[in-house]
Amino acid sequence: MSTGKERTTAPADPAGPARPAARRAMAGRLSWGLADQAASSATNFMVGIYVARSLGLAAFGVFSLAWVTYGVVLSVSRGLSTDPLMVRFSGVPEAAWRGAVARSSGTALGVGAAVGVVCLALGPVLGGSVGTAFAGLGVVLPGLLLQDAWRFSFFAAGAGRKAFLNDLVMGVALVPAMLVAARVGSVAAFVLAWGASAAVAAGYGYLQSGIRPRPAGARTWLREQSDLGYRYLVENVGVSGAGQLRAYGLGAIVGVSAVGVVRGAELLLGPFLAVLMGLSLVTVAEAARVLRQAPHRLRVFCLLLGGGQAAAALLWGAALLLVPDRFGELVLGGVWHAASELIVPATLGVAGASLGTGAAAGLRALAAARRSLRCQLIASTFYVAGGLGGAVAAGTVGSAWGVAAATLLSSAVWWLELRAALREHHHRPVPEAHPTSPSPT
Repeated sequence: MSTGKERTTAPADPAGPARPAARRAMAGRLSWGLADQAASSATNFMVGIYVARSLGLAAFGVFSLAWVTYGVVLSVSRGLSTDPLMVRFSGVPEAAWRGAVARSSGTALGVGAAVGVVCLALGPVLGGSVGTAFAGLGVVLPGLLLQDAWRFSFFAAGAGRKAFLNDLVMGVALVPAMLVAARVGSVAAFVLAWGASAAVAAGYGYLQSGIRPRPAGARTWLREQSDLGYRYLVENVGVSGAGQLRAYGLGAIVGVSAVGVVRGAELLLGPFLAVLMGLSLVTVAEAARVLRQAPHRLRVFCLLLGGGQAAAALLWGAALLLVPDRFGELVLGGVWHAASELIVPATLGVAGASLGTGAAAGLRALAAARRSLRCQLIASTFYVAGGLGGAVAAGTVGSAWGVAAATLLSSAVWWLELRAALREHHHRPVPEAHPTSPSPT
């Protein structure tokens, strides 16, 4: 069996991506990415709003701590399982894709089970509502990570419609689960309800794909993808870990309610972030296709991607400034007034991050894992320093402005690294990997 390492191939006809049929196909895949993320973000938005309105600012802060912790674990899972899948198994023959998905989804399931055990053990140690929230997170992590793995697997195959349906099932299952959680009235109940809906969608993903996750294949998968997976692991944890450090630090410096305020501002940006995340589901795969078919177009693709997203972020932030207080209170309740003060810096922060996503997609497509890792470590350092330094100087608002400055600086780093990687690419063949003898599902 091939180890899945990179091999070189000659690029295809550079006119390929310019053909109308190719453009329509790309537009279709991007559209399903947006539709899927709209469904996923609607689910997350529903959870956040319901918890904020049902439990109040302090309890919402506790829930937000569990949420950012889940984000770190999700980053670990993606770095080891689905990120290498997206880079190396987008647009490959179905047999290769099915074998890779079995091992990749099994890896995600294994990560969820392992970290879930740790969270369950931490619950009694932490105690109180934080402890019960973390214990609940430990129960639901396997289902949450498997459901996410199905989404990326479908996008790697160009089947965004299946990912959209999977998230739609999760959203439908969430409604009765939230109603039950509201009757219980605790943070842990909402965590369990959120995870239960993900478990339903994870089961549906198995029915959609007909592929049984193979946790026993995780060791093989990690070995085959070790040149990318471990770098992506560190890179992704750098992103989510920085967010978690900022949340914990902000809670220690200003108070746990400040964590809820920041999460409230993120919810206000939720619809735009849905677009951003929806594009991120497919941009790496699309950049990889552009690289294989027309390498000279990759820079333009990345510029359009990053610049377009940054402009859209600024437009959304401007629209938020026009929202009346009455409507804001209807959506976020008592969280609105504090969260609305963060709209301008939060918007600038998202715009800065959006600029960098174009370059990040290009580095992933080039399999320049060392460069993207360097960028992410620098960006994470800026993020934590700006967020906590700002909190010390001016509380929650200062933290938001510190993060905005950090993301703008980080974007410049991403583009400098992409420029260097493209120069290197001109002097060597295009990296690509296709296992020649995939493992059976």
